[in-house]
Amino acid sequence: MEHHALLLWESKLKNIFIKIDEYLEEKYGQSYPLHPARAKRGSTANNAYDGLFNVGASFSAGIGSRYGPGYVVEVRMVTLSHIPEKIRVEIEDVVVDYLKRELPVEYPERKLQVTRDGEIFKIYGDLSLGTL
Repeated sequence: MEHHALLLWESKLKNIFIKIDEYLEEKYGQSYPLHPARAKRGSTANNAYDGLFNVGASFSAGIGSRYGPGYVVEVRMVTLSHIPEKIRVEIEDVVVDYLKRELPVEYPERKLQVTRDGEIFKIYGDLSLGTL
């Protein structure tokens, strides 16, 4: 059974990633062909399964990380085409900037940060769920 505070926390985070996905699809969605097995944008009930982008985060206990526990941010472009490093970095920067802008809006009572942690990006800081 999951705690209601965790469900609310992750629901808010998912909503941020839905907005990021929509933004990336608008800006870059026509730049590269979809993988042949990928559904076109808007054709499934979940944007994680269609369009060029799949963005989200999953919790990590933070073992081996200097930032500790947090959410590892994943940005996938579902294409067989080569994505130049410059474009990849630009897209990652867009995602990080969006998160830095939206996290304080969705979680105003929390001090959260987004930073590169090795090869990944991580959301970390006050991840508490309150009194259980």
